[in-house]
Amino acid sequence: MLGAGAIGAYYGGQLARTGHDVTLYARGENLTAIRRRGLEIRTREGSTVVQVTATDRADELGAADFAILGVKSYSLDSIGPAVRQTAEKGAAILPFLNGVETTDHLVKLGVPRGAILGGVTRISVARVQPGVVERRGTIQSVIIGELDGQTTDRVTGIATAFRDAGADARVSNRIDVDLWQKFIFLAAIAAGCGLARVPIGVLRERPLGRRLLQRAVQEVVDVARARGIPLPDDETAQVTSAIDALPPGTKPSFLLDLESGGPTEVDILSGAVSRYADEAGVLAPFHDTVTAALSST
Repeated sequence: MLGAGAIGAYYGGQLARTGHDVTLYARGENLTAIRRRGLEIRTREGSTVVQVTATDRADELGAADFAILGVKSYSLDSIGPAVRQTAEKGAAILPFLNGVETTDHLVKLGVPRGAILGGVTRISVARVQPGVVERRGTIQSVIIGELDGQTTDRVTGIATAFRDAGADARVSNRIDVDLWQKFIFLAAIAAGCGLARVPIGVLRERPLGRRLLQRAVQEVVDVARARGIPLPDDETAQVTSAIDALPPGTKPSFLLDLESGGPTEVDILSGAVSRYADEAGVLAPFHDTVTAALSST
């Protein structure tokens, strides 16, 4: 597990609990806590402590069948050498990052393209303290696919491992579509809630807030189609319905990052929409505005 934050630690712990040999690449207080007490996983069903190997040294990461990459996009450069070394030892790299530029970024960092898979997960999980992760809700969805659309032994094997660990996992032969569908949803709610600095429910209740969200969705759909992504005809309606179904108090992680004053993923969310729109010759004025208003540089 390359990154032992919420997603990496949760799935790493669940895979270890079901008998897989797992190593967590972690740092700081999180690493100390995992080594001292084990990794604690909290769910609605109860709490489990799993003993896993943890290290902060990339050269101690041995050969593996696959490696989950579970860091924020703004940490990708710093963990790049560990990802490259892990791939060179034969591991398939399965990124669970937001955005649709991860593969290109990893290749620029020296990771062989053939080692990279496409991955999407939908789960509500948080690291509540060092060495402790908490799953909030019941959804544990994982989609895995080869970038070229082939169904291979490695993706079917990884999906099986996730199912054994309790996730609803499937293999996709159009992982590019799956990645863009998640991206449309995330970019829209991040942009809307981030610019307004309110949870999704507050924004939805405002007439202009609802219009803003609809435009945020439509701009990303337009960009995706301009790039040749074969989205369903009713994609905008599907994403809007998914946003309407969110609990009113939902705050996207982008808004939480803004509120904490830390780095954000604006560049790989609205920033990417804006860049892709320019390349395709389509308009994305709302995401242009968000990028200009909320970028730190």
